Amino acid sequence: MSGSILKHSLSFDVEEHFQVSAFESPMRRRHWEQFESRVESNTEKLLSLLDQRGVHATFFVLGWVAERYPSLVRRIASAGHEVASHGYAHELITAQTQVAFREDIRKAKGILESILQQQVLGYRAPSFSITKDTMWAIQILIEEGYTYDSSIFPVVHDRYGVPSANPQLHQLSTPAGLLWEVPPSTVKCFGVRLPVAGGGYFRLYPYAVLRALLRKVEGEGCPLVMYMHPWEFDPDQPRMEGSIVSRVRHYLNLDKTEGRIRALLQDFSFAPIRRVFPQIEQMLGGDLIPPPLLDKASIHASTSSAFLN
Repeated sequence: MSGSILKHSLSFDVEEHFQVSAFESPMRRRHWEQFESRVESNTEKLLSLLDQRGVHATFFVLGWVAERYPSLVRRIASAGHEVASHGYAHELITAQTQVAFREDIRKAKGILESILQQQVLGYRAPSFSITKDTMWAIQILIEEGYTYDSSIFPVVHDRYGVPSANPQLHQLSTPAGLLWEVPPSTVKCFGVRLPVAGGGYFRLYPYAVLRALLRKVEGEGCPLVMYMHPWEFDPDQPRMEGSIVSRVRHYLNLDKTEGRIRALLQDFSFAPIRRVFPQIEQMLGGDLIPPPLLDKASIHASTSSAFLN
């Protein structure tokens, strides 16, 4: 891991290739079960790659996926990775009511915790859809037992982002308590905050340019918060119909992702989010995998009343 001083966080949003927001439509959602599933093989490929490098990461697993592949969730955890929640149905928070959002994150958390028999504390919204209009989601996350969120992207984008948001780890205060916010990495260049955290940006920028931008963030003493998806390591995935913009966002440079992440793992040092930020880790008593779940009665008693992906 040449030249790295900081330990950075690496994360993956575990979802099927046909569930991305760029291709969202009510008709396609109704046919999810009919599409070819590739999430298990793609995630296994990732697990093997990380194991070769001795790297651990955070996996934000969609509840819908966990429900169908519980053994995959167990394999992720048994390999030493952190399992967190990506919600259940990959619905944008901007399209949900508060009641629907609560049901979605509660269902996802319940499925993951039932599989692992351990608490799940982290959450990331589909397509970073906690925006200025959906900040009410923060209080609900606290009330449902989450300790940290990684959904507020401090950038300008056509579908998400809070440009004025704090770009570093910070706490958000609500009447229900505090929540740690872990924003995806950005870098300020010529007065403009650029996204460099991963996803489509990881595939768009030439790797040498991306590495220089990431070194700039690192040089400012800020741990990186990187994100990717298992489907980004699958250049042979079936093509979905959609707009030109959606197809570019999804399919651009998929054949380069694996080579780039191998270079990334060589150039930087990574760990799960809860390991990188001691403020979060201290809440867990120092264990990567927290203590077994309380029974349901105890849990209820302790809960307070741009351009690319």
